[in-house]
Amino acid sequence: MLIARVVGTTVATVKDEKLIGRKLLIVRQTDERGVESGKPFVAIDAVGAGVGELVLTAAGSSARQTTVTKDTPVDAVIMAVIDSLEVGGEIVFRKS
Repeated sequence: MLIARVVGTTVATVKDEKLIGRKLLIVRQTDERGVESGKPFVAIDAVGAGVGELVLTAAGSSARQTTVTKDTPVDAVIMAVIDSLEVGGEIVFRKS
């Protein structure tokens, strides 16, 4: 699993039929304090995440293990919206 921030949305009118009705969000990996790094990537939203939220993502074959993505041609999924992060006994992120 990776921590990421939702940074945008994607619209694709022509796509595999298993993706019809699925929200595609652009996410970018972050460190445990929410500092973005790396290249943005597209993930299927399985939980109703929104732009600006900190989320947990899975990639590769693990991305096809949710109810929403089972047997679907995806490489990344948003599977949780993070409420808070505690590192070394310190709360470093809390959803407002």
